[in-house]
Amino acid sequence: MSTPSESIPPGLEPYAALDKRLLAAVRGINILATVSWPASLEDRMIEEYGRGQYALPQVTYKRPDLSDARKELVAIESEAGDGDPLGEYLRRTAESWRIAAEMLESVGTEGVTAPSIQLYGRPGDAIPGSDRSNLDAARYFVELSDELGADLNDDNISANIPAETLRADLAKALDDFFGPGLIAVEVDNDLTAKAAAGATRIRLRGGTRFSEYDRHQLLNHEAYVHSLTALNGRAQPVLASLARTSPRVTATQEGLAVFAELMSGAIDIARLKRISLRILAIDMALNGADFVEVYRYFNRCGQSVADSFHSAQRVFRGVPLTGGAAFAKDNVYLSGLLDVHTFFRWSLKERRMDLLRFLFAGKLTLHDVMTLEPYFSTGAIVPPRWLPPWMQHVHGLAGKLAFSLFINRVRMSKVEAQTLSAGI
Repeated sequence: MSTPSESIPPGLEPYAALDKRLLAAVRGINILATVSWPASLEDRMIEEYGRGQYALPQVTYKRPDLSDARKELVAIESEAGDGDPLGEYLRRTAESWRIAAEMLESVGTEGVTAPSIQLYGRPGDAIPGSDRSNLDAARYFVELSDELGADLNDDNISANIPAETLRADLAKALDDFFGPGLIAVEVDNDLTAKAAAGATRIRLRGGTRFSEYDRHQLLNHEAYVHSLTALNGRAQPVLASLARTSPRVTATQEGLAVFAELMSGAIDIARLKRISLRILAIDMALNGADFVEVYRYFNRCGQSVADSFHSAQRVFRGVPLTGGAAFAKDNVYLSGLLDVHTFFRWSLKERRMDLLRFLFAGKLTLHDVMTLEPYFSTGAIVPPRWLPPWMQHVHGLAGKLAFSLFINRVRMSKVEAQTLSAGI
């Protein structure tokens, strides 16, 4: 069996060489690790906040020197050019890593805010194809959730699965899907997020109890998207970087992961509320709210003390806690979901289900899937070995999307008028 390096199509060796240099250059750029807070600090502060002691956390960061990486990335940007889709992919990817490096070299200062917005967007950004913004969408889902009486603490009531029990359960499910031992599941006591996924490892936060809903979400979001696309990316002969999430693909990858929750039935309105609250909180922080104010906002909206603290911490990763600055990554979950949902509907309308399968061949943006399409035909980019369970049933997926496509033609204002006139 040939390895990716042995099967590079003739003429594409320069792109493969640049891609290899790109991966080497970004090896030391670790965004979330650089801006994360120590678990011990979080535990102590959560205890204090639970007693009503609302001091600003004292967080220090180790600022990396990424000057060599930035220099190499600038060179790759220049050499890649933009005359070919492969070159454009490499140039855009190198540029996003360079911006990320500049952001991390400013960690702990307001200088993180602007590049994080450049990479992940701003809450007020317009939704493509709409006159509404990401902020409008966030407000809509929060208001709808409140009207429906969705309680963010409901999940905590049924969260009775210890991390170690879930670890064993997920490990069996992943062995059955991907093959024995391909993806390890571990419990990590220092993990800030509830869970995190890489190509061959999924980590669960130690000391945390999970619900059955958490299990479905972890499988469909973390394993069947994040791990799956990384594993498929590892098989690419030319662009090995498709196995790693570059900053520019974050919105599509997170949007695809949330879309997977939607398609598999692993999402509810409370989850959409959580995602939306983070966007509103980023907007608050950018407009001057400090850490305590943002914490209290989450708490007022129904989150527990610990969840409110963790949510506020996500907004203030790597930036001062006094207001006017934010880490914008959580902006991508809703905007990415909306973009991916629109792309799936468009692909169905155009009878291009092949593009949807291409999306899982690695860490790609929606733009990449379109521009790199010729290279799927030639085999320079290989189709995905694994697809999520819900993508393997094309007729079921098409049915959901077809209904969504048609129902958008129904004007709710007319439905309301007819319902009122009929006295229903």
